Amino acid sequence: MQDILTVTFNPAVDMSTATPAVTAGPKLRCDAPVFSAGGGGINVSRAIRILGGHSRAFVAAGGTAGVKLGDLLAEEGIARIPYPAPGETRTNVAVIEGESGDQYRYVMPGPTWGEADCALMLDNLCAMVSPSGLVVLSGSLAPGMPVDVIRRIMQRLGTDGPRVICDISGAPLANLCGHEGCGLELLRMDHDEAEEIEGGPLASREDSARFARDLVSKGVARTVIVARGPDGSVLATAEGCVHASGLDVPVDSKVGAGDSFVGAFALALAMGKDATTALQWGTTAATSAVTTPARELCRKPDFERYLPECALSDLAV
Repeated sequence: MQDILTVTFNPAVDMSTATPAVTAGPKLRCDAPVFSAGGGGINVSRAIRILGGHSRAFVAAGGTAGVKLGDLLAEEGIARIPYPAPGETRTNVAVIEGESGDQYRYVMPGPTWGEADCALMLDNLCAMVSPSGLVVLSGSLAPGMPVDVIRRIMQRLGTDGPRVICDISGAPLANLCGHEGCGLELLRMDHDEAEEIEGGPLASREDSARFARDLVSKGVARTVIVARGPDGSVLATAEGCVHASGLDVPVDSKVGAGDSFVGAFALALAMGKDATTALQWGTTAATSAVTTPARELCRKPDFERYLPECALSDLAV
């Protein structure tokens, strides 16, 4: 199996708790907190491990929260490549209100990176990759990181470097889609992100496929995937477009579905499977993830049970 290196630029220690009611003013008595390691790349490594694979996790962390993060990853058996961040790793807080069941999520920015910090980090990251492996860039950037950091990484790795999978959002995603010839192996985004990039609605599967195919034609990535929620996912390559069906399952939480998708997709590619099979794996893992509570990702027994039901169909666009 090919080496998989996941990258988390702005990890977090996620603290979750519960309280009877969230109101302003009085002290809110909470349950004992539960801590977990958070961040897109970390969750991708976690999903790969759940499904029986192995990856290395490049994690930029610092301060006492960074030490806590490392301990949490060690407890889970995730092989971490630590890199010192220029400040204290963020701690995010999630509070569930007992009366309503609503979850309140407080997300911190993380340490601020300077230009020199970023340049040194890229040097170290590029030294860690296996030229014949897979690199997964997932999650948010830290404050101060350049919006074009993904394209900078691709330029450093070169055309003979590893295959790179990217799942980011916001301005960095728009920057990627606005330039030709980046050369990613895979770019994944959700339906809302795709519509924001398009500047208009993508109502049908065919609309999503045309949008994704245009990005492939520009050389942004060899494969582009648009996740359409319950309607499954659309994949475009130079050879054509494919849809993977979503399954009708009870939804507990959509948190972690995207990371589960990317983890399963990366694992399938690392095992030598083709892109359409990897699409099926990713869609099935995302389906499994939405049936679990917010703190969980996919579950292997559910993944194995749902996989035969995930149908693939060609799209004519």
